[in-house]
Amino acid sequence: MLIEQFLQALTSGILLGCIYGLMCVGLAFIFGTMGVINFAQADFMMVGMYLVLAIAGSLLAGTALGAFAPFLAAFLVGPLMFGIGYLLHRGLIVCTTGLRIANQIEAHQAQLILTLGVALVLQNGALILLGSAPASIISPLSYAAWEIPLLYNDFNVLFVNKAHTYNALICVAVTLSLYWLIRNTRVGKSLRASADNPTAAVYMGIDVDRAHRIAFGFGTAIAGLAGGLIVLYYPVQPLVGMDFLIIMYAGVVLGGLGSLIGAFWGGFVIALVQQLATLVLPLQLQNATVFIVFLLVLLLRPQGFFGRTVDRA
Repeated sequence: MLIEQFLQALTSGILLGCIYGLMCVGLAFIFGTMGVINFAQADFMMVGMYLVLAIAGSLLAGTALGAFAPFLAAFLVGPLMFGIGYLLHRGLIVCTTGLRIANQIEAHQAQLILTLGVALVLQNGALILLGSAPASIISPLSYAAWEIPLLYNDFNVLFVNKAHTYNALICVAVTLSLYWLIRNTRVGKSLRASADNPTAAVYMGIDVDRAHRIAFGFGTAIAGLAGGLIVLYYPVQPLVGMDFLIIMYAGVVLGGLGSLIGAFWGGFVIALVQQLATLVLPLQLQNATVFIVFLLVLLLRPQGFFGRTVDRA
């Protein structure tokens, strides 16, 4: 029935939207704090996917955690990816950011080239070390679902995938925790100050370069965590980031540049449109539908859903 199909697509869109939202939050966090358009963000997600495969397949294999081992592995990947992002900024990204850069236009060009170079290194390094064959992780939760009877018909049920549901809850919890950290902690206030006015932040005793390193580390950690959750139902291969890069940028722009909550809702809307479009269009036209809605929203509200209505991250 059409109602059952609509409810199933809506449920899938909501659960997938939470993961898309978390992916967009990581990119928005880096851009909102540092003003850096990070082309390597999707490839950090790819690295997180491979790390979860390694951790869940070796360190957690055969433990009492069972089906929940991949989720714990994803949380373990977060701190690892934070360290990678922190060190990467300290060694490379810092050369194109901060107050030492006089010409911001040239700095943005250097940032684009540098992050694109990092992305290419990660992609080709993974191809050399791991090969091009897709890999996936098997969890009982990935093919298990709750069956929710529909009130209007006892013979029709709504299937809610368990792995997707746990993923969605984790994504919402991480996004809200990050938003609370930005708003209510000393580290968050230093990040906001460094984003709003780096020069004034220096006069107030804030180490802007350190704040940027922390922001880049958080953004990288979120990408790794999102990748670790996605690998439960999406095979990983070295170029998998290309499947999500456009979605990330579209979600960030749709939500409003510099807004964490806006980025989450931007990714959420993209997933909803993708899933609902399958009711009337072939799968090949999913992304085309997304960009039609994307253009319509920008025509009506160029600043995005939350642009200029919330403080920058």
